[in-house]
This record gives sequence, structure tokens and C-alpha cells, in this order.
Amino acid sequence: MVKDNLSSPERMILIAGPCVMESYDLMYNTASFLKDLSQRYNLDFIFKCSFDKANRTSINSYRGPGIEKGLEMMGLIKQKLNVRTLTDVHETSECKLAGSVVDVLQIPAFLCRQTDLIIAASKFGKAINIKKGQFLSPQEMEHSVKKALDAGNKNIMVTERGSSFGYNNLVVDFRSIPIMKEFGYPVIFDATHSLQMPGTNGNQTGGRREFIPTLAKAAIVAGSSGIFMEVHENPDKALSDSATQIPMRFVAELVDQLDKVYKLENSLSEIKIPNYENSLCKK
Repeated sequence: MVKDNLSSPERMILIAGPCVMESYDLMYNTASFLKDLSQRYNLDFIFKCSFDKANRTSINSYRGPGIEKGLEMMGLIKQKLNVRTLTDVHETSECKLAGSVVDVLQIPAFLCRQTDLIIAASKFGKAINIKKGQFLSPQEMEHSVKKALDAGNKNIMVTERGSSFGYNNLVVDFRSIPIMKEFGYPVIFDATHSLQMPGTNGNQTGGRREFIPTLAKAAIVAGSSGIFMEVHENPDKALSDSATQIPMRFVAELVDQLDKVYKLENSLSEIKIPNYENSLCKK
């Protein structure tokens, strides 16, 4: 069930943009490219970019321009290109200011259990995207959703971004997508952060971006309502998440394939097999 002003099931949601706000030109060029691509395929596009990456590996890593400068740039992008926008919030004090500019407030994975933050982000009538923590089961994310609902917000998305697999690695359990869809809200798949390998590249996070197409298509088959991915014109020189952002030159081909998979998946009837416990109860 899709709520309020989020996408209809017929349109795939695409949340995409650079990881962090490096420059206005990078943001504008990326957003313009993604808007044109989304219009070509009739996607429900939301431009994302972060004004502050508060969980960088190293104290010396670039974090972003800060909330005031960052939101100023996001406001210009929204005004000039007429696109919906999304950014992360990390503290309750950021929610009011960010909520006055962007269309979607995102709760980072590490903060998905922070009750006060979810409540504060839910009070501005904007959509909220809650990313599942690497440390949580999909079932536990229902508690985070209920916190937003309790604050009066029904315009919710939940994003799968992989689970911790020992040290320095993540793995995606695609069962999490149908499990979280049972909450009644769109489930998005983060195809770039799911391929991070934290702590494997010295003072920055490593990753395996070559697997982005595989995981993204698998997520659509598993029932995801859309894809979240970080896009950069030259990821090797990106100031954050250089190992997992998808180079812009590959995005059009990937979106073409995702659109075909999404349409095929949505044309198929759902096969509902009773689980083991329910089968036993009916004997």
C-alpha cells in the first residue's frame, strides 16, 4: 500500500544523487541528468545529497558544506529543476530547518532507532525515509515505522541497505524486502551502500561497486518499490564513498534494465505460499 504523495505502484521510485555536497555544479549537473533520465522512463525521481556525512571513518575526512550552505544549494536545485529532494538529518535540531527546504527527510541507518530524531523528522508533513540499520533484522524496523506513525506521519519509506556480515563486510538478505513490505509502506533498496566494506581501505570505507547492477535488479525482483543509489561523474575523485558510487556513464543503461525488470515484476501475479507454522496450524 502506497501512502499519500509517494509513488504509485506503476512507477518505480529512483532516489539518486551524489553522496555528499561537494559543489553546486556537481549537484546541478547530476540532478539535471537524472531528471531527464527519469522523465524518459516515467520514474518517480527524488534527488538526494547530504549536507553533512556525520559518520565518516576518519576525523580528517570531508563531511560536507554544513546545513545552512547545503540547504541553500538544495533549495536552488529544487527551484531551478523542479525536482523533489532528500537529505539526511542527524539531530533533532536539524529537522525543522531541513524540513522547510527538502521534500524527504532521511534517517541514516546508524540512527534508525533514535526515537526523538524520528519523531522530530516526522512532524513537518514531509515524507520520511528510514534506512534499516546494518545491525537490525527487518522485523525490528516495524518499531521505527510505528514511531513515525505515532508522530502523525503516514508518508513513510523504509530502505534496505545490507546487514553486517562479520567485520568489514555487508550482505543483503533479500527476504527483508517482502518482510518490510508487510508494514504497508514502500520499501526501497540502497544499491550502493549495500556494497560497502567498512574499514577495508585504510582511513576510508572500501566497497565493490561492480555488483551494483546485480543487487539492484535482484531487489526489484524481490519486490522493491524503487532503488536508492549514489551517482557521481567521477567516483574515483569523489570526496565520500568513492568505492561504491556508480559512475554516471553507466546509469542510463542500468535504469533501462531496471525499468524493464520492474515492469515485468509488476505484471506477474504474486505467489502466496503459506509459511511452515501456518501450514501446521491448518492440519
